[in-house]
Amino acid sequence: MDYLCFKALCCKGPPPPRPEYDLVCIGLTGSGKTSLLSQLCSESQENIVSTTGFSIKAVPFQNAVLNVKELGGADTIRKYWSRYYQGSQGVIFVLDSASSEDDLETARNELHSALQHPQLCTLPFLILANHQDKPAARSVQEIKKYFELEPLARGKRWILKPCSLDDMDAVKDSFTLLIHLLEERELEPSRM
Repeated sequence: MDYLCFKALCCKGPPPPRPEYDLVCIGLTGSGKTSLLSQLCSESQENIVSTTGFSIKAVPFQNAVLNVKELGGADTIRKYWSRYYQGSQGVIFVLDSASSEDDLETARNELHSALQHPQLCTLPFLILANHQDKPAARSVQEIKKYFELEPLARGKRWILKPCSLDDMDAVKDSFTLLIHLLEERELEPSRM
């Protein structure tokens, strides 16, 4: 009996591998994509510069690993975003909730394009209203209304959450919700 107990405790073998999901992270320059992802990976916040082109980070969570392809948000790069969508299983869209009206309008147009893109339109979206710690930040309700998310994203799986670097627990909770959507999507019968 003691041998069986010992074997059950000590000889279970390695834990099962965590599922991995390939995500694309988009948003305008200055929305905070790089800072949020670096913080999630416990990387230094010093010397962070805007992404030109793209970068890939493996973001570990307890129940999954997110392979996030972050695409630069500059004018000259955004027109190439769609070339990097293939193979994505979910989308992270980061917006600066304290940005100018012009930038907010541009972000809205880019989000609308992404939500309607053939390679992304069926995927789960995590929309992060970043910079909530700034005085000019718009609330999630204001963002939802301004971005017309209810009518545009009807029937789609999306999450809109406030965030800032000051509250990484809330950011992690938002990513956990996205992981749940990814897991649910994986369990669905495949669509032909």
